[in-house]
Amino acid sequence: MENDILANKPVIINAALTGMVPTKEDTPHVPITIEEIAADVEAVAEAGASVVHLHPRDENGQPTCDPEIYRRLIGTVRSRCPEIIICASCSGRIESDVDVRGVALTFEGDLKPDLASLTCGSMNFPQQASVNAPQTIMELAKRMKDRGIKPEIEVFEPGMINYARYLIRKNLVDEPIYVNILLGNLGTSSATALDLGHMVTLLPEGSVWSVAGIGRYQLTANTLSLATGGHVRVGLEDNLYYDWQHRTHATNCMLVERVVRIASELGRPPATPHQAREMIGLPILSTPR
Repeated sequence: MENDILANKPVIINAALTGMVPTKEDTPHVPITIEEIAADVEAVAEAGASVVHLHPRDENGQPTCDPEIYRRLIGTVRSRCPEIIICASCSGRIESDVDVRGVALTFEGDLKPDLASLTCGSMNFPQQASVNAPQTIMELAKRMKDRGIKPEIEVFEPGMINYARYLIRKNLVDEPIYVNILLGNLGTSSATALDLGHMVTLLPEGSVWSVAGIGRYQLTANTLSLATGGHVRVGLEDNLYYDWQHRTHATNCMLVERVVRIASELGRPPATPHQAREMIGLPILSTPR
């Protein structure tokens, strides 16, 4: 684990706002429409998030890879928060075709995302499998590299870190890598300090890593990361509740604000988008969009 756990080390807060699963029936606060998602981006950016992880939904609220909806979503977010770092999901949870999953990788100009998600293996969620075949992972990685889009590497267990290192050796992913470690899913690694510590020791030197927790484990995972020098992914994609004991629904802004409060107690301010770009290794904007 890193030895540079210092006060005043800025924390990158990555807000995963919508995901592919939550519905309005699950929580009234999940943003579904383009306008709702853009409004939440504004709110979490004001609260301290520097990265937003986007999933488009169709007019019925269902996950979609429709290129026009995706373009409108990214365009609206760019117009409302031009400095924010945008990560476009390439999730395989309900879609296997690499052309469909990677549609956002084809966008040009301001619509091109800064980051795109790359899950480095298959896994079981409680009610569903997420299948990421080796050839799919490698093809998505190649397309990201060809387009100059940095992967947001998602790992749920140690084997996925091994696969990320394999992608580096194959020259499909450039270092330093930006990694989200997701803990607490039933079929993968638990949200414990031992699990997190083991996974961090497996990362390539110089990796920028953040931690997310699934469901009731979100706060535990986020706090472990803050206390050990990592960064944070938080939001309604992973967890619907502010208080799991009483099932108090959260908003994305509430979850980001809580991370900022905990980080401030540790002397860690939220990173600005400019600082996050420097840390992750993204191009620095020479002029505001």
